[in-house]
Amino acid sequence: MKIGELANATAVPAETIRYYEKIGLLPEPDRDNSGYRSYRPGHLERLLFIKRCRNLDMAQDEIRELIRLAENPEADCSEVDALLARHLTHVRERLKELSSLEETLVQLQEACSDSRTVRECGILGGLSSELETPKPEDRDNHVPGTHGPGQH
Repeated sequence: MKIGELANATAVPAETIRYYEKIGLLPEPDRDNSGYRSYRPGHLERLLFIKRCRNLDMAQDEIRELIRLAENPEADCSEVDALLARHLTHVRERLKELSSLEETLVQLQEACSDSRTVRECGILGGLSSELETPKPEDRDNHVPGTHGPGQH
């Protein structure tokens, strides 16, 4: 199938498919005589796997590792379990961060009352001053591939 057909079958944009090829998550397809990409059923299966992993907020390196592990179906699955455990820890940390963010936004919204001018707006005033919320750690939201001890 051509890239447009693969995109339609998976609801993944063609430019994303090309990107996954470029970074090695999706194997390069064959090319037909006209130079168009020609995808096989294995590409469809891999792309759906990648999409499911992305829907679980997995990073590219995590997906790459899962693909590597899946290529050895007789191996012990403890590495897969460990990867998922690290990802789950990351998700739980993000939930805490989002809960804190929600509390901050609720506080800001409560600072607003009816019939005020923009100059008197409690939300804008709160955003202009130091809020009493923990500062986010100096790290990325999601470091690809690992969430183990001493690593984010």
